[in-house]
Amino acid sequence: MDKLRDKLNSIRAEAEAASQRAENAEADLKKAKGELMSKDQEIISLQNKIALLEEENTRIEKKVTDDKLLQEEVETNKSTTEALQRKVALLESELDNTEQSLRDITEKLRQTDVKAEHFERKVNQLEAEKADLEKQVESREEELATAKKELEETLKSFEDM
Repeated sequence: MDKLRDKLNSIRAEAEAASQRAENAEADLKKAKGELMSKDQEIISLQNKIALLEEENTRIEKKVTDDKLLQEEVETNKSTTEALQRKVALLESELDNTEQSLRDITEKLRQTDVKAEHFERKVNQLEAEKADLEKQVESREEELATAKKELEETLKSFEDM
């Protein structure tokens, strides 16, 4: 009976040890399940972060692409602006030259008008002199005609004599 008691005590001890191991195993299992759940939540959290980061990355890539397009447009506009500024400078230079030419031509035209007025006065003066000379010529022709008549009459009277 002692053997049986010993054996029973031994079985009880084994059962207690097994029970203790089972409890420890259950505790470890709970702990592992908790860690697994925690890791699953961490995985889900990290997946959400990855999704957010991918969205942010996509948004940033789109912004970079838009910024590159905008920069290209700015560079194009800058070169266009520079070309237009050169063209404006050239046109301003041409305008200055044209204005100078216009001033020169206007001055020459004014001088020509002054000369034309001078020549018109001269022509009027010469026409007046011509009219006077024509009157003198007519007067002289009349005098000549009168003198010829008188001469003819005088000659006739000498001949009749």
